[in-house]
Order: sequence, then structure tokens, then C-alpha cells
Amino acid sequence: QVQLVESGGGLVQPGGSLRLSCAASGSIFSINAMAWHRQAPGKQRELVARITRGDSTNYSDSVKGRFTISRDNAKNTVYLQMNSLKPEDTAVYYCTMNIQPAGVLWNPRDYWGLGTQVIVSS
Repeated sequence: QVQLVESGGGLVQPGGSLRLSCAASGSIFSINAMAWHRQAPGKQRELVARITRGDSTNYSDSVKGRFTISRDNAKNTVYLQMNSLKPEDTAVYYCTMNIQPAGVLWNPRDYWGLGTQVIVSS
């Protein structure tokens, strides 16, 4: 059973910073792309940032230049460094990983965490 657990959310003032982490556990053979999504109240879930196994990254226009995604393959962990936070960054942040579980036929699929709340407010 593969599980993803996010951490690092919380309340921060505008202009502040937070670092989110997401660790995968369980019987894992390999992890391909990792990503962060977010969903603000009353809005659709959106892709925030994505990083491939080869460390290629892409970001939504709304966070480009402020957020940085990175990964530690040895720890099966993805990070999201969020700087210059704005009230419109308030949302539940979810990590996703495309994972091939160990000991089963080749069929990688996306796994999701349960989310961590980020609130940007003065």
C-alpha cells in the first residue's frame, strides 16, 4: 500500500514563506513525476508545479518566480518552497506522484496525498 503524506502547511502573513513536504511510503519500485496541486475555496483544483524524474520543472504562471519545486529521490520526497506569499495563494495543497509499486505488473499510476492547508492572511 502506497501512501503520500504532506506537511508544512499553516498560517502565514502576506510576503512570508512556507516550505511544504510530501513523503511517499510503502512498497515502491520507482517514482516518476511529482507535482503539487492546490484548491482554493469555491475554485477548481489547479496544477501549481511539477518536476520530472530528470529534474525538469514547470510552474503555473501564478506562482512562477515565487515557488520552487524540488525532490529527494533517496527519501521519496517532494518539496515546495513558497516565497512572497499572497492571500490568493490560500488553498489546500496536494502532492501527487506517479508511482510504480513494487512486486506488481508494470502499471504506474498517480497517487494523491490528503492535502495540507495554507492560509495567507494578516
